Amino acid sequence: MRTLRFHAARDLRVEDIAAPPSNPPPGQVLVRNRFVGICGTDLHEYAYGPIFIPTAPHPYTGAHGPQILGHEFGGVVEAIGEGVTNVKPGDRVSIQPLIMPRAGDYFAERGLFHLSPQLALAGLSWAWGGMAEAATVYDYNVQKIPDSLSDEEAALVEPTAVAVYSCDRGGVRAGNSVLVTGAGPIGMLTLLAARAAGAGPLFLSDINDSRLAFAKSVLPDLTTLNPTRDNVGEAIRAATEGNVGCDVALECVGNEHALKACLDAVRKQGVVVQTGLHPRENPLDWFQVTFKDVDLRGAWAYPTHYWPRVIRLIASGALPASKVVTARIKLQDAVKQGFDALLDPSGKHLKILIDLNS
Repeated sequence: MRTLRFHAARDLRVEDIAAPPSNPPPGQVLVRNRFVGICGTDLHEYAYGPIFIPTAPHPYTGAHGPQILGHEFGGVVEAIGEGVTNVKPGDRVSIQPLIMPRAGDYFAERGLFHLSPQLALAGLSWAWGGMAEAATVYDYNVQKIPDSLSDEEAALVEPTAVAVYSCDRGGVRAGNSVLVTGAGPIGMLTLLAARAAGAGPLFLSDINDSRLAFAKSVLPDLTTLNPTRDNVGEAIRAATEGNVGCDVALECVGNEHALKACLDAVRKQGVVVQTGLHPRENPLDWFQVTFKDVDLRGAWAYPTHYWPRVIRLIASGALPASKVVTARIKLQDAVKQGFDALLDPSGKHLKILIDLNS
């Protein structure tokens, strides 16, 4: 089957490999992949990796390179292994890509599977991934989707789950004023998740005017700010009740200046959530953290039980995730039209999906 595999930084190859067995092992499911998204994590692996891709066999899955990429995907069940009862051949599914022990682990025993120290991901540290014609995953990785959810939207459940969890960690609720820093796919989906929760007013900060304009076209009442021209904290204080700042600030880019802007913009006893992954240590004004009495929280991935909830949000139209998609490409064109296009500093694209049937 055709795959896109990571060999080294700047070395992705579209190549043929043996397909997964047509008779999956017990507890596993064979999926014919339909759409897969290119994630910021995939871009970081391409540009600077290996980062999460193991260079020695993964301690839980045994996986190591060359790695089939892609952890935002969905498809159709082709076959099931012994003991699988939650899906059957022909079911359309979205993939929850986190792979970890289901028992015998401190966090697994508490249902916090995403916090397991043995965590692996399909498409990063598992033999199979979404940037291939097929993949084998565990039964707990597949969630049947309703007819009201499209094949494209099935591939958007994973990044949307990140966004919903970020809002949950911030305690975002109806009427909250919310700042999101970073107008990439996760930032945009986080804005849509905040809006679905009833938040407003909404603010977005980014240095890319094209992405700010795109965000404004999706959410016309959004206030956009470019920190190269605007003082984000001052602008948000001027636009919020009592001039105190926003209730919640969600940092979705992994940039030290963006995190500092969140701390500056949030009101006293507000909440700052760090969702983007920082590449290095970030000096923060801890006097202000204490003086403003703020909560500073991390948001790592998502609880695995989010899938049905996020599917309902997207399928109902309450969270129109497909609005972030700016291109659909073929697997054979994924490097130049996908990865390289997304790394272009001009930032003309947001979320690119690979159509595995084209």
